[in-house]
Amino acid sequence: MNHHRVPPGRVLPIVAAVCATLAGLCALPAQASSHREAPFITTQPKVDATDLYMFASYEPGREGYVTLIANYLPLQAPYGGPNYFTLDQNAMYEIHIDNNGDAKEDITFQFRFKNKLNNVTLAIGGKNVAIPLIQAGTVTDVKSPSLNVSESYTVDVMRGDRRSGVRASVTNAAGGSATFDKPVDNIGTKTIPDYAGYAAKHIYNVNIPGCAMPGKLFVGQRKDPFAVNLGTIFDLVNAPVSVITDPALINAVPNTIDDANVTTLAMEVHKSCLTAGSDPVIGAWTTASLRQGSLLNPSPKSGYQTTAVVGGAWTQVSRLGMPLVNEVVIGLPDKDKFNSSKPRNDAQFADYVTNPTLPALIEIALALPNTAPKNIPRTDLVTTFLTGIKGVNQPATVTPSEMLRLNTNTPATPDGQQARLGLAGGDSAGFPNGRRPKDDIVDISLVAVMGGLCMLNGDANGLGLGADCKPANVPLGATSLKLHDAVDQAVVPLLPAFPYLYTPLPGAK
Repeated sequence: MNHHRVPPGRVLPIVAAVCATLAGLCALPAQASSHREAPFITTQPKVDATDLYMFASYEPGREGYVTLIANYLPLQAPYGGPNYFTLDQNAMYEIHIDNNGDAKEDITFQFRFKNKLNNVTLAIGGKNVAIPLIQAGTVTDVKSPSLNVSESYTVDVMRGDRRSGVRASVTNAAGGSATFDKPVDNIGTKTIPDYAGYAAKHIYNVNIPGCAMPGKLFVGQRKDPFAVNLGTIFDLVNAPVSVITDPALINAVPNTIDDANVTTLAMEVHKSCLTAGSDPVIGAWTTASLRQGSLLNPSPKSGYQTTAVVGGAWTQVSRLGMPLVNEVVIGLPDKDKFNSSKPRNDAQFADYVTNPTLPALIEIALALPNTAPKNIPRTDLVTTFLTGIKGVNQPATVTPSEMLRLNTNTPATPDGQQARLGLAGGDSAGFPNGRRPKDDIVDISLVAVMGGLCMLNGDANGLGLGADCKPANVPLGATSLKLHDAVDQAVVPLLPAFPYLYTPLPGAK
């Protein structure tokens, strides 16, 4: 079934009206993210998931492929030396795929890292003395001898349960190695004169066990694609209502974290290797786990990262599927619990979706009483976040659970034609049908939580979001479709091809 364009009798007439109301907003690209969303994870930034993307690859010639991107370690200052931002070799980073709608992983890609100290020394007064930096000269190639710390990683495919399933290794199509090199972070232009070229040498063509089609793999630092008016949003939406409801003022303020980098785990996998049977819909979420125990050595030995001795079972501490859920939907007492939970147990969090507090908080923040949508329980949010939309990205059989869902039969929309509001902008290849780097998640989420989906659903339940999800139950009316965070997200740079996210900012120019 081809879902590239939503059936005309259901959504497109409403979407066309919305686009007219938004005065051209539907043509602008943007993106969003999630950072430091739970109390415990603020103490463990190396395993803090910031974004998950899953979309039909739109690089020309890569039709039929799905790109999976998980970003970790938020708010990296480019100048953050001398150690910069290695990932945790005592952690396990995972991307999970559910391909039968039962809220359990069927395929898991497991990333493990090794950070090696190369013991670079300089002869000083007849003695070889270890240098204090991670580099001793210019870096231009893989395995540069100038690097004092080198990072490598492995990727395993688990089929079935993430811990007890069948394991096999992803291998380099050139030579068959199961170990891959990760580029050092963008220290600066003197150390790495051509970072884009250097990083490109770390994009691998790979063989994926159980998959007849080769894939692609990249792990490394990227410019954070998150664009948001971050401080203003969390300061009780400290912006005039006249600004955040005027589409002409979408570029009223700069992107708060335009100067930050992030670490990306990216894979491109053919859709035939991700789906099961005749159902084209898959769900995805990313997690990070640490060993259950950690013992600090008061007298660590010489080496690299030797202070802690870890052991015990793997313990999940980070989880991310749909964007912004743990950040602005889950209540504060349950944020750590959510990060440690599995989708199949999401019924315990249902009240946060059916009876959300964010609309009431927005009422308080903007001094606009009685503007929260009246359709309680919020079946529109249940459909969007927990089941997928029927005929768009809902599995044939589905267990309600929070994850990002993609209909792999929906062809990619070319780069220059993508609507920043995704499905609401008339582009069925965009959020919530998967998530692309250009999908404006902040604005879409503001529109959704204040009833914009019910405006689209209309009086005839056109999107199947529930009979009470209708314009009469949206006090903001058409204004709900105009909400935005006043950041021009169109200016965030991206690449037109895998791994899509842009070259990271250098520590020094």
